[in-house]
Amino acid sequence: MTSVPSADGQQWWHGAFPVPLLAAWAVLAIAVVGVVAWLLVAGPPEAAQTMRPAGQVAMPAAPVADDPLANAPVDDAAPGEAPDAVAAAEPEPDPAPEPAPVPKPAPEPLPVPAPEPPPAPQLAVAPAGLAPAPDPALIEQTALGPLPRIGADGREPWQVYARPFDRSDARPRIAVVVSGLGRSSAATEAAIQDLPGEVTLAFLPYGQDLQHWINLARAAGHEVLLNLPMEPLDYPANDPGPNTLLTALSMEQNQSRLNWTLSRVTGYVGVTNHMGSRFTASEEAMAPVIETLKSRGLLFLDSREAVRSTGAILATKLQVPRAIVDRFVDKRNASRVAIDANLAEVERVAAADGVALAMGQQYPVTIERLRVWLDTLADKGVAVAPISAVVNMQADR
Repeated sequence: MTSVPSADGQQWWHGAFPVPLLAAWAVLAIAVVGVVAWLLVAGPPEAAQTMRPAGQVAMPAAPVADDPLANAPVDDAAPGEAPDAVAAAEPEPDPAPEPAPVPKPAPEPLPVPAPEPPPAPQLAVAPAGLAPAPDPALIEQTALGPLPRIGADGREPWQVYARPFDRSDARPRIAVVVSGLGRSSAATEAAIQDLPGEVTLAFLPYGQDLQHWINLARAAGHEVLLNLPMEPLDYPANDPGPNTLLTALSMEQNQSRLNWTLSRVTGYVGVTNHMGSRFTASEEAMAPVIETLKSRGLLFLDSREAVRSTGAILATKLQVPRAIVDRFVDKRNASRVAIDANLAEVERVAAADGVALAMGQQYPVTIERLRVWLDTLADKGVAVAPISAVVNMQADR
């Protein structure tokens, strides 16, 4: 290498450059290349990023490999606006919502069956041969109502409306009468349904739907009596009810009241006095009553309200079928113990005399004790008989 002097007197070297100088140029070139490469890879410096307009957030670019759409052209990008900003301003629209399912119509409710009415009371079937009532041939139509009468062929109501009974039965007979029915529906229904058909039922003339109850009683096989209100010793403090037969009235007045009572219903075999401790003790007052019963073919049951009752004696004298109450089962004491003791007395009377007659009121306890007791009589060799099957079998007293 040779030295060539310049215009200013400095020396320039011709030929090969000295090694130190070349090395310096190489280092400088490498440094420049490195800086340029770093700028291309890392992006603008931090200071440049902080100078973006307010409200515009710089989003780091995702690697191309991770987002295949990053290099896709954006046609509607505003001048100077990055494609990422446009994407952020206009998000992809949500997919259209699926149409709501159309609700299915509710199934029609199944028809609810109407509740069945409660079964009607099952009444016992009357025994074959119990005649229907009323029998037109045994009725006298009056202004008061139908009155019983003896038929043109001689048939009498007490026999036509009687319950059949085997009169050849040699066993002791017990007749049972439940009195005062027709005022209480519950008691009347219990007597009709719970007691056997051999039991005779007596009805007051004041009850509601009296003929209906009597028809039901006969349909169940019961013989029926009519309660005949008569004056007691303590009248009027103890009043049997309207149209009571009174000793102070004339025979015509009492006859009118008697006809009123007899015309209330049909289908009964006879009457029994309701109270009457004063009236039945008077032969003068009782004689027209017994005569009327004879003319109309009815029997008479003397409940023996008076110790000196004339009813049974007059009936025997006038040849009117009659019967006599031997024991009241619940008159003074309606407890179970007292009723059971009185029923035992009835059994002793039947064993001694061959026949006995018990009477009770429509009390629930009386009906319950009668039902239990009656179920035992067949095993004791005793026949339960209707009132018509014991007429004229007792001695007068």
